Amino acid sequence: MKPVVIFLLAGVILFSCNQESSKSVSSDINQLAEKYVRLALDIGRYDSSFVDAYYGSDSLKPTNTKNEIFPKDSFLVQVQELQDAFSLLIKEKKNDTIVQRANWIKAQLTAFGRRIKIFSGEYASFDKESLELYGGTAPIYPESHYQALVAQLHTLLPGKGSIPERFQLLANRFIIPKNKLDTVFRAAIAKCRKVTREHFEIPANEDFKLEFVTDKPWSGYNWYKGNYQSFIQVNTDLQIFIDRAIDVGSHESYPGHHVYNMLLEKNLYHDKGWLEISMYPLFSPQSLIAEGSANYGIDMVFPGINSKVTFCKEVLLPLAGLDTSGITTYFQALEIRGQLNFARNEVGRGMLNNTMDSVTVMQWLKDYGLMNEETAKKSVRFITVNRSYIINYNYGLELIDNYMQANGGDATHPEKRWQLFGKLLSNPVLPSDLMKLDK
Repeated sequence: MKPVVIFLLAGVILFSCNQESSKSVSSDINQLAEKYVRLALDIGRYDSSFVDAYYGSDSLKPTNTKNEIFPKDSFLVQVQELQDAFSLLIKEKKNDTIVQRANWIKAQLTAFGRRIKIFSGEYASFDKESLELYGGTAPIYPESHYQALVAQLHTLLPGKGSIPERFQLLANRFIIPKNKLDTVFRAAIAKCRKVTREHFEIPANEDFKLEFVTDKPWSGYNWYKGNYQSFIQVNTDLQIFIDRAIDVGSHESYPGHHVYNMLLEKNLYHDKGWLEISMYPLFSPQSLIAEGSANYGIDMVFPGINSKVTFCKEVLLPLAGLDTSGITTYFQALEIRGQLNFARNEVGRGMLNNTMDSVTVMQWLKDYGLMNEETAKKSVRFITVNRSYIINYNYGLELIDNYMQANGGDATHPEKRWQLFGKLLSNPVLPSDLMKLDK
């Protein structure tokens, strides 16, 4: 009996040591995650766009006096020290979850380094910047690619004149009157919320506020406030078309940014205590996932053109007091314009790499982006402010779509589709993860 007792005792001791080791590694990553959050909040005191959302403890916010000069070198040293510490954790490979968290934070820190340099006036090429900030490089298409897509609109769009002019004439039928904006947008959000709740269990106390604003470089924005609350703003500088109500209802709201942030907050921050999730740095790989999934979320609620057309005919257009004739053709044209969205990346490359002059930039946005003068100028302003961020909308969407298709989550398998989409919104996913999974 004694040898057995000794064996069991040794096993207990070994198990106890393993538990202590696991707790130690877990403690290490939590301490490092706290340093990561503190660093981001400190950088955010200088770069007001750095932190998009924070719903963690106030105790992590910096209390020391802010330097008069942006401490670029000090911040870069802290970024490197943290990355080295996470690399050691990954090398130990004590726990798959620890490795997943460490890899995710390391990629975010790479973005910290690039954003710190940008804020200091140190720039890289468009593709190098996007790779370091968002973890991906969007594909490059020749001008002939966009010309072929535009040519598809020739027989689709009614009227005479250039294709951009004909598209604009059609779109102008569906401008929402300003006094109807609130009613139309709330109806679209309500629809998206209802559908999302049929598939996701979301917190009972979740809610949002909707506001219409002016003089912004973006068309819409979700400011996530934590505790499952969002502040959604829609820019009314330009005329707003009926499809924007669907976009905002799903992209900014359900199952887009609002739901994405809620699920991360509940499943990872509150349920698991992952401090790093409480802080969302805007210029980071997280945004490629956030924007790509938000754009994909539009088709989750409204799969295919027919569902969008039907909802507009039966609900949105009557609320806006608009005629429904031509709405099917309009959404068919929008489908092609969605493929043309990659042209904005070429404009971004041209602007950041100084290979396009201002005339060429505007011409590309009009001819291949199907934008009018005002919208093209607004797009230039967005790229000027946010630089390579534009890849997150189209390339992010492409990566999400590839992942869903590769894993059986296409429109013909709606339940599987929602299940996969929920996993994407509830876990620390990197663009590199999607690139592996979609093969």
